[in-house]
Amino acid sequence: MLRLRHGLSQRGLANALGFTHTHIQNLESGRSLPSADFVVHVARYFAIPTDVLLLDELDVRHEEQVVV
Repeated sequence: MLRLRHGLSQRGLANALGFTHTHIQNLESGRSLPSADFVVHVARYFAIPTDVLLLDELDVRHEEQVVV
């Protein structure tokens, strides 16, 4: 999971992105789906393309290439 690879708690990611801890928890548990706005915030925060998030193509090799 991208959040864990960067050593972030759900609360830490929520604070960094401007969302609530509950929102992150619901997304990770599958209780809700991410909005386009959320996907854009995550992509910008981690400096990765949105299509990588949307297509679930995130792997360690790609992350190392795009995250400085």
